[in-house]
Amino acid sequence: MKKTGILFALFFATLFYTQKKYVLVVHGGAGTITKENMTADKEKQYREKLTEALKAGYAEIQKGKSSVDAVAASIIILEDSPLFNAGKGAVFTADGKNELDASIMFGKDKSAGAVAGVHTIKNPIKAAIAVMKKSEHVMLSGTGAEQFAKEQGLEIVDPKYFWTKDRWEGLQKIKQKEALKTSPKTSQNKRPESYEIDQKFGTVGAVALDKNGIIAAGTSTGGMTNKKWNRIGDSPIIGAGTYANSQVGISGTGWGEFFIRSTAARTVAAKMEYQNKDIKSAAQETIEEIGKMGGDGGLIALDKDGNIAMPFNTAGMYRGAVTENGEIEVEIYKE
Repeated sequence: MKKTGILFALFFATLFYTQKKYVLVVHGGAGTITKENMTADKEKQYREKLTEALKAGYAEIQKGKSSVDAVAASIIILEDSPLFNAGKGAVFTADGKNELDASIMFGKDKSAGAVAGVHTIKNPIKAAIAVMKKSEHVMLSGTGAEQFAKEQGLEIVDPKYFWTKDRWEGLQKIKQKEALKTSPKTSQNKRPESYEIDQKFGTVGAVALDKNGIIAAGTSTGGMTNKKWNRIGDSPIIGAGTYANSQVGISGTGWGEFFIRSTAARTVAAKMEYQNKDIKSAAQETIEEIGKMGGDGGLIALDKDGNIAMPFNTAGMYRGAVTENGEIEVEIYKE
């Protein structure tokens, strides 16, 4: 018995000491993402871009930079790619424009910044960070946010920069479908018909843990195809699409109205803080609650000990993580 006890102790000690410690996790959107509808070339492109984003953020951590720097480096890679619904790949609104949102939160002191409904800022995540670091505010929107970004020396581009053929064609397909409908769906628990086609494109986000043990989380999006009335989702809302404290950081992607109504990102942190839930349980329960309300999507979470969670209730979610030793993991489908 004594020998058996020692063997069990050694076994569990080995598990403990070999447990992976993650320092960065990213997502590129959740939705109707299936292997059957994905070409080999397109899947390769997504995997390579997610890997590039992870490497960029990891490099900042290795240099001893802050978790905010790591989050920014990762998200900028995704914003500059037409593959994702953020920055260059942003979807179109009903009036044929691109409206971008982004947010950042620094867990050490819970400082935060966000921009919403901007049209000319090349990298909205940079603007969100500028709001956090260089203003007394948390969220700026529209032309005011663009003026602030310009004053901070951020890159301003012609709105044509965000035009892509795939996103434009996506808008036309939805408009054709919308034209055939005789009455709009008005319930908050029913996805509008004009959004149904565009479920496979999503928000991007990152959560990082730097060498000082400080967490930051960030999110960036182009919103929903064919959105009207300057609709703003959860991505720029602290506590809904983004949240970080000293214990955990979260970034969400999916049907924003439900992430707002459930304060999804903050709910994960609250479950851990007040109910002593582990990160996987807290994150999974939050997504399940969104599902029960009628919403879909997913989230990524990273805690101070390097544990991660990446639950989603859709067919797939572009996601990946890197360990403190530089080991990279990228997934797309519901494995």
